[in-house]
This record gives sequence, structure tokens and C-alpha cells, in this order.
Amino acid sequence: MVCVLGISAFYHDSAAALLKDGKIVAAAQEERFTRKKHDSSYPYNAINFVLDYSNVKLSEIDHIVFYEKPFLKFERILETYVAFAPKGFLQFTKSIPIWLKEKLFQKNLLINCLRKHDKNFRNTDKIYFSEHHLSHAASAYFPSPFNEAIVLTADGVGEWATTTVAIAKDNKLEIKKEIHFPHSLGLLYSAFTYYCGFKVNSGEYKLMGLAPYGEPKFYKKICEYLIDVKNDGSFRLDQSYFNYATGLTMTNDKFHNLFGQKPRDPKVDNISQFHMDIAASIQKVTEDIMIKLTSSLKEEYKINNLCLAGGVALNCVANGQILKNKVFENIWIQPAAGDAGGSLGAALAYWYLELKNLRKIDESDSMQGSYLGPDYDQKYIENELKDLEAVFSVLNDEELLEMTSEDLKKGHAIGWFQGRMEFGPRALGARSIIADPRSSSMQKNLNLKVKFRESFRPFAPSILFEDLKNWFNLNVSSPYMLLVATVNENIRNQISKHEESLFGIQKLNVKRSSIPAVTHVDYSSRVQTVHKEKNIKFYKLIKRFKDKTNCPIIVNTSFNIRGEPIVNTPKEAFKCFMGTGLDTLVIGNCFLQKNKQKQSKSNNYKSSFELD
Repeated sequence: MVCVLGISAFYHDSAAALLKDGKIVAAAQEERFTRKKHDSSYPYNAINFVLDYSNVKLSEIDHIVFYEKPFLKFERILETYVAFAPKGFLQFTKSIPIWLKEKLFQKNLLINCLRKHDKNFRNTDKIYFSEHHLSHAASAYFPSPFNEAIVLTADGVGEWATTTVAIAKDNKLEIKKEIHFPHSLGLLYSAFTYYCGFKVNSGEYKLMGLAPYGEPKFYKKICEYLIDVKNDGSFRLDQSYFNYATGLTMTNDKFHNLFGQKPRDPKVDNISQFHMDIAASIQKVTEDIMIKLTSSLKEEYKINNLCLAGGVALNCVANGQILKNKVFENIWIQPAAGDAGGSLGAALAYWYLELKNLRKIDESDSMQGSYLGPDYDQKYIENELKDLEAVFSVLNDEELLEMTSEDLKKGHAIGWFQGRMEFGPRALGARSIIADPRSSSMQKNLNLKVKFRESFRPFAPSILFEDLKNWFNLNVSSPYMLLVATVNENIRNQISKHEESLFGIQKLNVKRSSIPAVTHVDYSSRVQTVHKEKNIKFYKLIKRFKDKTNCPIIVNTSFNIRGEPIVNTPKEAFKCFMGTGLDTLVIGNCFLQKNKQKQSKSNNYKSSFELD
């Protein structure tokens, strides 16, 4: 048995993943254990988890692979400061001492951290370093169901690369093309995230959700001044408008003057129609570039399969456009497409590219539905709830499905905590908040009373795969909630002239379909298809809800509040339940109703986490 441990850390979304003879056994993000969103620290808890779950000691691990090369990254940072000098001197004086003290000697840092797990860990020759984009590409291709694929990785920046193209076949993967820093589609999108008052590396999905409320009025301006896009989709950014290469902000005064406003201060400024139009504009630019890139790659390499990874691959609207344009016959996207997935990719790259192992495609999904995190047995759950003085019933599976589906039908918001936690940013029916999509008030209620987040944010539908074509304009499975599609014409509502004339956030109140809670203002939905073989309990729950309502869909959003990582333990689930507007909590076979709990157990949960 050969064990490979993959680690990503020290930028954002630190994580660990473990392979046994090439099989993905466990993977988790550090944030789920520390409760610090996007935690970038050494993933001590995540590594402990994957080792414990796999019943392996660190000293028994054969290979340890870090997801990027620190020396290459340091080279890029130094060369960038030299190229832009004397600009960025202040940032240089802050950044370089940290690099010289810690980051440059990351192998020593890793060795010292790893020894805390196992005093018998001595063989430091086991530690290897992958390249950032190679790790991403490996995470996308090797778990995919393809024996040949084009692999497109796009993110902010790795060492030097911001966009790469790899060609993969069987157990081989080779990067063929690169776009280098500071020219980055991910950083361009993040610049607009910052400009609209959202957090970089956290709020990009808010910008994507805001875009349908606006019109792409600034599309031409972005293309004329900020980015030069070639026919093949390659691009260059005019750095005179940006500050991210050497400064402490993403944009500068020249950028602000171009669009006529300063960046939005979220503490003072409300989101206006201007910000919605800005969001719509950069979203359209991103989609068009991704379509140009993928179209030119298909034409050049004549391969029918596409794999996607990197932070830009989490832009599920752009993914949906690639699918809609039928550029490729098949698309597979790594569910942990961001830096967390780099831990898995680093391990897979070493297993196949260095150890040269043969690749066997797992038709049933080698990512196991991305349910790769911790789970808790029924006895542990009951003991935890007793310690919390929770009031609960223990039901058999049949009773549990009946009572939960009945509560869904009544319009209750339910915390659903089952099996292994998801790896990646999406809740996929293991750590989810679920509700009835037919309710016209559910989106607003969930946003404001449960999630404590902006009212414009959309929710995703989880649908039985066999019912997909009857409800959405989508004909492929989407188990990881990474594709956006529109609701079918036959379930859309007739919109009045007055409703059509509404602008901005006013559009939110229009009931656009028979499933309004999961229908965005442009009739789109970020779809998760639910499959019996991947999550039987979640599948049976939706099936039971369908039997009662003739609707094979439920609202599915992550089990957390704004600024909080997804809940990991039963204790965290109970605290979230008691501190929010959730009506029901289902953990394992334990069923809890809010109105039966001790009021003393309620808490000011909203202030527990820094808003993102």
C-alpha cells in the first residue's frame, strides 16, 4: 500500500488530501476545523483528519507533496517589484522580510510542522514540490471520466502562470501553453470584486450573483481600455489601471476615473444599479474570454473532452456558457477547483507523473461525489446533542424521511447534516440547508433570517437526475453544482409589463417560475443533479418530497451563515440551528424542532463570524 499526502497552504483555502494506491481516500479544508473562513495557515487539523480517517501515521506516508514551488513564486515577486520599481516600495518592505524569514524556506517550515503530527517522522526526503498549475490540472484530469482531455486552468496566479493549457492522455499530462502574471483573468475579476466592495478571494461569487440584475454597459470600455483579447482568447491587461502587482489595493485612481466612481465602501455605500451594471459587464467579458479560449483549443487540438480547474472554474455561469455553446462534447470540472483542490492535485500528479502508475478510470466517480470529509456515527451524534441539552427524537430512516419531507412541504427551513462532509466550496447534500423551492418568500427569508446575507444572492436547486430535462435546459449531470442552466419555458410565469420594467434589486420580488426560490432574475439556476448511487439518503428525501408535491427539487444552500465556513461537527450544526431562523435540524437519525428547544440555548450567532 503506497500512501501519498497532498498539502496546499499559505495563500488561501489550505487543505490536505490523501491517496492510497492512487485511490482518493480523504480530503478536507483547514477552515472547516479552525472555523476561520478561507484559512491559509498550515493545515494541521486537515492533515490530522486525513491521517486518522485513513488509519495511517505520518511516518508511514510514502510521499508528501506540496502544491506549488516557493522558489519560483519568490522569483516572480522579486522580478515584479524590480519591473515596477520604484512603485510598490512600501509593499516590498512589508512582503520581503516575511519571505526571507518563513516562506522562502518552506521545506524547513513544513518539516517542523509535520513533526508535530508524529515524533517518528524523520525522513524529510519524502517531501516534494509540485507546480501550482500542474497541481490544478492534475486535480481536474485524473479524477475525470476521460482517457484524453484538454485541461484549462485559470486563476489569480500560481508561481508565474495565471492561465495554462495542458494535454492529458492515459496517465500523462503536459502543460503546453501559459499566460503569465500580471496578465490574469482571475485577478481582473477580483479587481472588479474589490471595486464593487466585496472581499477578494471570497466575494467573487457575489459579483457573479449580482451580474443578472444589471446590464453590461461597461463591456466595451473594459475591452477597449483594460484588456486586449486576441482571437484565440489569450489576453494582456493594461497594468496602468491596476495596483495588484505592487500595491495594497487591486485598482488605482486611473481605473476609478475610467468608470467614474471610487470603489464601494461596504460599510457606507449601498449596492446601486451602477455596481450591478459593472458586475454584468465583467461577467460578460469573462464568459466571452472563456468561450474564445475553449473554442480555439478545440480547433487546435481536436480533442472532445475538456477539464477545468482553478478559481475561474468556479464561475459556473461561464461554465454553463461553454456547455451551451457546445464547444466540447464533454466537460468535467474539479469540485474543489480553487487552491484547496491543489492538495489533491499535487498528490495525483506525483502518483501518475512521477511514480508513472497506470490510470484506471472510475466510471462511478473517483471523487465519490466529493464526500471526502469527516463523518460521525449515530452514537457520537446522540452523545453530542445530550451534552448540549438538545431536545431530539431518534427516528428510523423511514420516519426521518417522512417527517423531514413533511416539514419541507410546510415551508420550514431545515439544517440537513448527513454522512461525510463535502470537499470544496459547495454543499452537496451532506452539510446543507434545505427548503421548498415553490415558496415565493423562501429566497428572501433564507438570505435575511437564516444566512444573514445580501438579499440578491441566489439559491441552488438540487434535483433528481432523472427529472432534470423536465425542469431545466440542461442535458448532462451536474453533481457538483458547477453548471448554470435556465429553467424551462413551460415552468416560467407570465411577466406583466410593470414587472418587466423593474430595475435592479426590484426584480427580486418577481415570481418568475413555479420554483421561484431557485430561479434567478435571468431565469438561471446553479443546478445540482442528485444521483441515487452517490447520496442515497439525500436522493430518497427529494424523492419523498416529489411524492408529496410533484416537485423533484429542493433548495440547497450551504449549512452556515455569511462569513462562516460550512459546519463540520454536530455541535457546530446545533449552534447554527439555534442562532438562526432554521426551523428544523436533522443530524444522522436525530430530528430536532426549534420550538421544542430551551430558549437559553439560542445565541447571538450573527456576531460570531466576521462578515465576508
